[in-house]
Amino acid sequence: MLAFSIGWEREFRGSEAGNFTFMLVSMGAAAFTAVGVENFPATAENIIAGVATGVGFLGGGMILKKDGGNVRGLTTAAAIWAASAVGMLAGIGELLIAGLVTLLVVLILELQFLPVIGRLNARRSRPKDAKPEANEHEF
Repeated sequence: MLAFSIGWEREFRGSEAGNFTFMLVSMGAAAFTAVGVENFPATAENIIAGVATGVGFLGGGMILKKDGGNVRGLTTAAAIWAASAVGMLAGIGELLIAGLVTLLVVLILELQFLPVIGRLNARRSRPKDAKPEANEHEF
């Protein structure tokens, strides 16, 4: 249920991935983590690493969505990854930390919509005709 709030925020802001996606990712991460910790304690870290990697591929699918040459979905992909971390924390029984991480994720996602903080956003402050400088050495 913690991931519902993260998913609701993304859905409210118009993301393709909404509350059901976030709940399913978090529940799956919690289930895999709990099974690994309870039944395979010697190799639980491998299961946790596998969950993080698998969710990374799911997030990669969100990022690859192109809209007029612009990369979109990066914030939603990061939020999905964070929701899986919330699920993993819940899966090992760290419910208080999972709740705090959820609050932090929602706060971070909403920071740009706060009046004072939103004005500090560099992308909104840049003139519309200004283009970011290209660095030959960046990939």
